[in-house]
Amino acid sequence: MSKPPLPEDAIAMLKKPNPAVIATSRSGGQPVTTATWYLWDDGRVLINMDEGRKRLDHIRNDPRVSLTVLDGDDWYTHVTLIGHVAEIRDDEEFADIDRLSRQYTGRPYPRRDRGRVSAWLEIDRWHGWGGFRDSDQAAS
Repeated sequence: MSKPPLPEDAIAMLKKPNPAVIATSRSGGQPVTTATWYLWDDGRVLINMDEGRKRLDHIRNDPRVSLTVLDGDDWYTHVTLIGHVAEIRDDEEFADIDRLSRQYTGRPYPRRDRGRVSAWLEIDRWHGWGGFRDSDQAAS
């Protein structure tokens, strides 16, 4: 696995509204994966959750996460970001979830009756495959 920074073509892919799955750990150490929206923002990644989501508890208990982003045009090509949640904050004005919703749907997030929480992921290492195979991987 490589350390940041990521190559420009991988960053260009990460800036798009691609399918993504985040992995967190339960208190007993078992991994849990969940499909999620994400937003690449200047070397960090924004995710946002309903205030009642279990993955929020997982992140608060153990901030280590992995996010795998699949290239929407070629799912064989993907980038996995391994890192940690460096910041968690309430999304009181729904600004972050609206940014994410606009990225994926073109509209503000419709549900306004439940609190939202934003988490900022910092990348410690990354792994690419397909078109983004990183230099630390053996060719096959």
